[in-house]
Amino acid sequence: MKINHQVSLIELVQIFNEHHQSMLLNLKRLQEDYQRKGTKRVRGVRDENGEIIQPWLHTENIHESDYVGMGIFQINRNTATINMLVKRQVKLVKVVDKTPISEVAGLLVNHLDNYNKYTIVNDGQINVKSLQVRISNKKVFDLFKARGVINADEFDFRTEYTIQLDNLPLVSFKESFGNLDGLFTELAEVKILSSILAAHLREESDMFISAQVEELKKHYLSKNLYLNFPTTNEYTSLKTAIEDEQIDSHLSYKIDLGNHQILNLSKLYSANKFLDRRYQAYNTETGEVLSHPKLNNLFQGNITFKPKAISPRMKITKVDELMKPIFDDFLGLQENGRVTKILNQVGAENLALLLQAKQAGKTVSQEELVTAMTVAYNKLGEYAEKIYQEKISPLVFYIGSTGLLPDELSATMIAHQELAVKYPDLQFSKHEQKGTFFLVGDSIISIYPQVEYTSRNMPISA
Repeated sequence: MKINHQVSLIELVQIFNEHHQSMLLNLKRLQEDYQRKGTKRVRGVRDENGEIIQPWLHTENIHESDYVGMGIFQINRNTATINMLVKRQVKLVKVVDKTPISEVAGLLVNHLDNYNKYTIVNDGQINVKSLQVRISNKKVFDLFKARGVINADEFDFRTEYTIQLDNLPLVSFKESFGNLDGLFTELAEVKILSSILAAHLREESDMFISAQVEELKKHYLSKNLYLNFPTTNEYTSLKTAIEDEQIDSHLSYKIDLGNHQILNLSKLYSANKFLDRRYQAYNTETGEVLSHPKLNNLFQGNITFKPKAISPRMKITKVDELMKPIFDDFLGLQENGRVTKILNQVGAENLALLLQAKQAGKTVSQEELVTAMTVAYNKLGEYAEKIYQEKISPLVFYIGSTGLLPDELSATMIAHQELAVKYPDLQFSKHEQKGTFFLVGDSIISIYPQVEYTSRNMPISA
């Protein structure tokens, strides 16, 4: 294999992200030859007759220009795919009479952000050959020039530079990936606690009262003021769309990290599903048992939880064994320190102290608890994202783009049948059974095929 020693695309993406505020992107040029990936979705919901009911609001760009702020690049967590998110300022406008909406729930909403996704690399294949940019900072220009991606001799903030992507190696063969031991369990614990907090906060906000949250929802805005329009597939039948050649299909190879007990993070239950599986909620005043318990029931002072009796038909798995101690600790049923450990690890000590106070019978206001949960939820997400960016996504991209595992990882290839016998706690879906597996220390890397669909002749939205 001939090795290209230029700056790799992965390295270039890191430079783009670090210095994106010093660049403008020629969006018009990008859109001219861009090929969208995935299936087209349209705004709205389908009624019982399959007709699309469109939202009563839509968005209009505030500034019409060929140039926009440089996007932020994201490496996919499971495939050799890089997406770029481009932000545009938009306003909400009524569909019926084009009247702009300037205020919602006591907030000015005349400058909202809309994000468009552009796939730069898809399953290890370059999808965008080049980017045309302007640069406002000479130091950034010098950096690009030193890395060999700009050929110009002199810096000129008025000049549009072409940064060629299709002549760069996707990854560097000098990349170091470190040790994977314990990484899956660390991510799994963070994900479990994040799911618990998300379930608590679904209808809560540390900034708005419930009436404001409802008003924001009516205007397709989240609690964080992100646009959240409902969308649906353009087609009603995937089978018919494929037969009519509106949709193409291809195999995409997914790459997952697990350990000897749990194959990947998708095996974990959602917080409320696990709550319903292993716990019972009841009213301490009336003794009434709630038929469909939710974690946000804990905000009701007279609701408490207890473990369910295990039925003879229930199979207790390693997923149960991982999740239950965290739930027991969070619900105050068994103080084992698991929740405090995770929260302290991500810098969310305040929530740990509030939970300990609440479990000790001290009064903790709901407002204070919601604020601490919101902060903790964000810190958990940031912590997990850092692990993915630094340790998981580059490895996934390396494997997906080269078809190889890095030489520094001492890996043993093993077939599905042999793996299932060696580690009987593992659970495999049908498509995972067709995969290829590698043992790396206490970790398992899975590579398995999955069908992906793409709309033909999909138009580019600005």
